[in-house]
Amino acid sequence: MRQPLIAGNWKMNKTATEGQALARAIREGLQTQTVEVVLCPPFTAIPAVHAVLQGSPIHLGAQNVHWEDAGAFTGEISPVMLKEWCRYVIIGHSERRQYFHEDDEMIHRKVLAALRHGLIPILCVGETLAQREAGETGTVVATQTRRALEGLSPEQAAGLVIAYEPVWAIGTGRAATGADAEEVIRRWVRGTLEELFGLEVAQRVRVLYGGSVTPENIAEFVCRPTIDGALVGGASLKAETFLGIIHETARVKA
Repeated sequence: MRQPLIAGNWKMNKTATEGQALARAIREGLQTQTVEVVLCPPFTAIPAVHAVLQGSPIHLGAQNVHWEDAGAFTGEISPVMLKEWCRYVIIGHSERRQYFHEDDEMIHRKVLAALRHGLIPILCVGETLAQREAGETGTVVATQTRRALEGLSPEQAAGLVIAYEPVWAIGTGRAATGADAEEVIRRWVRGTLEELFGLEVAQRVRVLYGGSVTPENIAEFVCRPTIDGALVGGASLKAETFLGIIHETARVKA
């Protein structure tokens, strides 16, 4: 059994003080340990949130990472800087691809850098609305997955987390259906993993859904055997809503 995982991506929200308050509310309201929980605040809030989470089962993640350990990369954060605070790091989020022009090669280098320093990548893949309407979903998702993981060993790949996030569903209130998400994950995420690393690895990797997830619709996704949880955006900014997603996941996956 793969342990369910719910990760909260706070994006460019919450000061250090606000982040501490939110993390404390989530820690105090958490009523299950069957679901792994990860909070991904902005870089500036990571130390403050880390202090709140110490001694709790909740893990800390970062929203991005550079592929070099150090150097003349103004404004960037290296895996060396993150590893004393974080267990996870989001890589290849659609907003990074869209607004900061990250391509598959950059994302691949980031995955390798994270693994080199013991960070667990949450690799994001997903198609745009135009690609979906053109019938290119499978090609896009499989290609993003393949290029990001090129050259990894089966052991490295087995420890990854992959988040399927259809770009057209992120922050729009328009979620994919559970059946649609399951089909993409089964055929194009796990199918690509099996092609690259074998059936055992494809079955071990945890795959999340992301895109307008709420406490009301999370069950539609996590009831599917191929979907292990969610990467949550806006709904992770309120403790009550985020906790609702976690507890509903625990109920469904019990």
